Amino acid sequence: MIAHEAVGILMVDDQPGKLLSYEAILEPLGEKLLKANSGREALEHLLHNEVAVVLMDVSMPEMDGFQLADMIREHPRFQRTAIIFISAVHLTDVDRLKGYERGAVDYISVPVIPELLRAKVSVFAELYRKTQQLERLNRELERRVAERTEELRESESQFRSLANSIPQLAWMANAEAAMLWFNQRWYDYTGTTLEEVQGGGWKLLLHPEYVSRVVAGLDRCWAAGDAWEDTFPLRGQDGTYRWFLSRALPIRDASGHIVRWFGTNTDITERKQAEEALVKSERLAAMGRLAGIIAHEINNPLEAIANAFYLLRDHPSLDEEARYYSRLAEEELSRVAHITKQTLSFYRESRHAVPVSLSEILDNVIELQSRRFEMNRITLEKQFKTRGTVQGFPVELKQVFLNIIGNAVQAMPEGGRLRIALIECSDPRTRRKGVRVSVFDTGVGISREHSKKIFEPFFSTKETKGTGLGLWISKGIIQKYQGTIRFRSVRFAKGNVTCFSIFIPAAAAIESPELAGVLVA
Repeated sequence: MIAHEAVGILMVDDQPGKLLSYEAILEPLGEKLLKANSGREALEHLLHNEVAVVLMDVSMPEMDGFQLADMIREHPRFQRTAIIFISAVHLTDVDRLKGYERGAVDYISVPVIPELLRAKVSVFAELYRKTQQLERLNRELERRVAERTEELRESESQFRSLANSIPQLAWMANAEAAMLWFNQRWYDYTGTTLEEVQGGGWKLLLHPEYVSRVVAGLDRCWAAGDAWEDTFPLRGQDGTYRWFLSRALPIRDASGHIVRWFGTNTDITERKQAEEALVKSERLAAMGRLAGIIAHEINNPLEAIANAFYLLRDHPSLDEEARYYSRLAEEELSRVAHITKQTLSFYRESRHAVPVSLSEILDNVIELQSRRFEMNRITLEKQFKTRGTVQGFPVELKQVFLNIIGNAVQAMPEGGRLRIALIECSDPRTRRKGVRVSVFDTGVGISREHSKKIFEPFFSTKETKGTGLGLWISKGIIQKYQGTIRFRSVRFAKGNVTCFSIFIPAAAAIESPELAGVLVA
């Protein structure tokens, strides 16, 4: 409301002369003057106008001032309207108290002193004007607060939607480093509630070996106001730990003071495993090259020893017993030479795909495993219906089947049956023609829990014996041939049967081997 906007002054008296005198006295105030000759007329003015002050005679016919005041106060809109009584007769204290009870704010006696009437009306008019201004400002403030609240609510909703849509676990802490908010992904992964992780409860989710280091690093950054970064395992609701790259940044106000911290935890488990797999693969490749070098160095003296035994075989100075032991030593030397040759073949690989007979590869692997078949009392059954010729690289294909067959042998420490089948067929999904190798064993089988992770890097059912890379590398090699490798393990009352099935297309676009020289895991 404008500061000097006129407000309504209602003058009520049954004598027109008095109304004219009141009008003349109050006209200099510049307010909106309203005249009523009766209580009924006064009520009509009140219903159609905003009135700041009611100036009324106490003694009026039909409806006196007290009755009119009662009716005015009954309406919620006029409960705070100032009422000034004018009385031409002497009023007792009881009469005055009666008027005050009905809402009167002041009394003026006749004869009216113009300056006094003008001053009193002016005070109440200005009070009404200021009250209206305050109410208007209050409504405007409430409107702005409501708009700002709605904007903040929308902003918070957008923030929560964004925070819940990112792949990271996100959280916030106040300036004193007390956790106050986590996004939905945090709760989905950890299975916790806000109450459980507040007050330091989040530390229980850290791997015990990393708690002291992580907490110390966080405390240093929170004290210094520096950004924080660390990598550590975090426990999920299933009890397993996954690796997370965690970061936190301080959020500052306009004066540079930290008001809160915003942090994220990014799951890097697969990346970390891949990095470790690469390191181990390079280490295994180096071992393969070293084995090739050693085999090459051994090969030359082996040839000389083999020639010496050949000459010694029929030497006239030997009797029958000596010749027997000479032939026995020569046979064992042949086995050593064969192993050396096989070791060299793991390192020597062509740069271009060549026709490869899978039956020959399988026979070669079976020969390498023959001693283990005998030691574990394993019965071998071969069902080769084709030569199984494909375009590929012999070394890496040999590595695949040495992994699969080697695992089958290890699964039968107390003996069993091993069947290896080789057939020509078509892939049921792609209709491509190719060759399928199936390896069946009657070993310990693969549990449903392990079957979900069997092709993951570093996962092994052999406890401390395996690296957990064999099947992962094998799957990568077969996928490079645009083939598939699957397995199924079935439990029966009398035992288990596990089958690994490898399909390789007859012709596929293959790149040069990246894993050549890697020994079997």
